[in-house]
Amino acid sequence: MSRMRPLIVRLRTASRHAVTGLVALPTLLAAWQSSVARVVVTPASPVAIIGEPLQLAAQAVDSAGRVVSGVTIRFQRTCCIFEGGVDEKGIVTAGAPGTLVVAVTAIVPGQKPVITLVSIPIRPGPAATISLDPAPVRLLAGQSLLLHPSVRSARNDLRAGDLIAWRSSAPAVARISPDGNLVGVAPGRAVITAASGNAREPLSVEVVPANLRSVTIAPTTPSVRTGDVVCFGLTVVDAGGGEVAGLTPTWMFAPGEGQIGTDGGFVAYQPGTYSVTALLGPKSATARVTVRPRDVRRPASIVGSLILNKYQTSEVWLHPNGTVAYLGTLDGGKVYTIDVGNPASPMIVDSVVVNARVINDVMASEDGKVLVITREGADNRKNGIALFTIDDPLHPKFAAEFTDPVTSGVHSAFINTQAKYGRFVYLTDDGSGRLVIANIDDPAHPKLVATWQVPRTETGRYLHDIDVKDGLLYASYLNDGLVILDVGNGIKGGSPSDPQFVSQFKYDLVARRRLAEAGGATVIGGTHTAWRHKNYVFIGDEIIPLPGQGQPLIPDRAWGGLQVIDVSDIFHPKSVAWYDPENGGVHNVWVVGDTLYMGAANAGFRAFDISGELKGDLRAQDREISHVNPVSPKGWKPNAAYTWGVVVKNGLAFVPDINSGLFIIRIGDARPAIP
Repeated sequence: MSRMRPLIVRLRTASRHAVTGLVALPTLLAAWQSSVARVVVTPASPVAIIGEPLQLAAQAVDSAGRVVSGVTIRFQRTCCIFEGGVDEKGIVTAGAPGTLVVAVTAIVPGQKPVITLVSIPIRPGPAATISLDPAPVRLLAGQSLLLHPSVRSARNDLRAGDLIAWRSSAPAVARISPDGNLVGVAPGRAVITAASGNAREPLSVEVVPANLRSVTIAPTTPSVRTGDVVCFGLTVVDAGGGEVAGLTPTWMFAPGEGQIGTDGGFVAYQPGTYSVTALLGPKSATARVTVRPRDVRRPASIVGSLILNKYQTSEVWLHPNGTVAYLGTLDGGKVYTIDVGNPASPMIVDSVVVNARVINDVMASEDGKVLVITREGADNRKNGIALFTIDDPLHPKFAAEFTDPVTSGVHSAFINTQAKYGRFVYLTDDGSGRLVIANIDDPAHPKLVATWQVPRTETGRYLHDIDVKDGLLYASYLNDGLVILDVGNGIKGGSPSDPQFVSQFKYDLVARRRLAEAGGATVIGGTHTAWRHKNYVFIGDEIIPLPGQGQPLIPDRAWGGLQVIDVSDIFHPKSVAWYDPENGGVHNVWVVGDTLYMGAANAGFRAFDISGELKGDLRAQDREISHVNPVSPKGWKPNAAYTWGVVVKNGLAFVPDINSGLFIIRIGDARPAIP
């Protein structure tokens, strides 16, 4: 019996477990068979910091909130978002400030997948640098100045809204308030420190006595047009008759609209009489500025057009002879060769077809010998570019293709020839976000010579457009702003086969996207195009809503604006002026003389006066010369402008509109002034 007892106990125990298992089985089967109602993602309100990985986790639950087993969870970045990425384990990599949208999908065999979209704000990394404007070196006792800080991360991303902790080493000499108002208290020296996180910016200030004899401003009575910049200077003389240098006044003006900088540069937006005043503690000086209308409006007319309704059109380029145009298509893989010798009657003479869904760019070499066509969406996934010889400009002849290492697609291309180095094509690489450079002295045998990329992970890196002038390359690097490289200029010892970094200009794209996002749409966009002219680089943003399921790639509405970057100091580019369209965006631009021509998407074709020094809001200054809506009732999308850009030759603007085709526009002479 002693041996049988344990056996009976084991059998009874096993029976109880079996019964328990049979009772539990229907519950388990019900849980397995229950439908997924939603996907719960943690953290519930995720925020990603650039440089720091973020782990997402997800569970599929039924309508009662019970976890559903046997579910496969997938994490995917939604299409065309350039701000970050996510891997199959749910680890988010933040690339650039903005919003990353991650699709979290629950998959159960035999059931419809359940998808949850998670919007993840991406924030810059910790504060690394602080700059101050103004940064005075000398202050009068009794004078106050408001300091404006700008905080950036180690990757030069702007940290808007950071709180600054201010400190003075000698409050009895100079004190600083929590809002950055600096006050000279008594003669002496002090160090003012601005701090944010681990970032520190010291400012050494000398406070001098306020016993002044006079403060004078020059010029005293300037007369200008709206948009003209007046550079005011200040002369300060102390009680002993000596000039006091290095003082920074507080500038102000009234009435009207305009802008004045800490350097005394003033620009008025409206006609009228303005009083401009410089304040130095108890002393001040005032000048009176008379401002008259800019009066640059001119009529514009469509000389001729070529209306297309089978394909959407993209870039246009003119052969150097000025009588042949090459017009790309977005959905046809075709480039038309067009005789524009008679601008009133452009005619299609020939076309070439390449393996591509989208031809975003087309360009001819300066000598008119080579034509380059970019390719995206090839059915064999070998994109890159196609090269043609154009000894007969109306009938391009295929020479070669160049696909390695740009097989993933080329969005933009730029041909540039330098006497010292030869002829090269500069390409954007869709897959890696790199710049790719190939020698095309022999168009039948293009040769890879170099690649270059911004120093970051591939997440968020995308090169969109390229401009090359005088051996300097201006790269429109989307989230990374404007990047300037030496490819033969010599200032950094660069060449086409060895590009060298010169400088970079990054700005707050999150703020620039805000208006477009106000309607609830997810948008994409960043530094889209760049054009060097004199001491300025004009950069444009293309900000558009992300296409939804079944929606067209080209939207009805665009946002974004134009910035004017002063590169007189090429190593320290700075933004000095801007143009924000009331409607539409900024796609591509062209500059000739003192006129900037623009394809403004749904705002049509526009031309602006950019004469003189540029400062402030160009639209408010009434600098627009002409505006034309290049549309047709017979277009691919009737009577709806979405203007790509413009090429100017022999006084004519060749304007491709995505929805309607090619328009040739002439801007007329200024109307006589009304007496």
